[in-house]
Amino acid sequence: MEKQVIQISKFLSLVLRHQPELIGLSLAEAGWVAVHDLLAACRRHGKTISLEQLQEVVATNDKKRFSFSEDGNLIRANQGHSVKVELGYEPATPPVTLFHGTAERFLASIKSQGLLKGERHHVHLSADIETATKVGQRHGKPIVLHIDAEKMQQDGFTFYLSTNGVWLTEHVPVPYLMFL
Repeated sequence: MEKQVIQISKFLSLVLRHQPELIGLSLAEAGWVAVHDLLAACRRHGKTISLEQLQEVVATNDKKRFSFSEDGNLIRANQGHSVKVELGYEPATPPVTLFHGTAERFLASIKSQGLLKGERHHVHLSADIETATKVGQRHGKPIVLHIDAEKMQQDGFTFYLSTNGVWLTEHVPVPYLMFL
């Protein structure tokens, strides 16, 4: 069952963050889609997911990538979109230091350009080294960068905290990165 939950989670990440049109969906402005529409679209495209499976994926995903609306009728990805959505997060005061996990092979680019959001809406940062290390491991030999978030905010950069605890910002310029 765990393998199936992981497969469903990856599929949901694809359609709720990057390619809703793959199964004929359109996301609302804040990224929400009706649960019944999602399940029906999945079924029409050969990917049958039960409501119980969907609920399990949302409840057990270690990164809390997805959320249901308060009434349980809507679902969305919490962050990481490459499609246009406005998640409605309010600016938040970050901790003094935040962390970013990456792979060693990306260091040269980061040292010259800083952390860029790429196709996503924001750069993703972690509040702890352990989480950043796990993120970095997904891409190769992990490197954890320390970000002077306090100084960034003092200098006018805006931070947001997603519902699953990921810190978001538009860009982390090189001067705010600490390469340890």
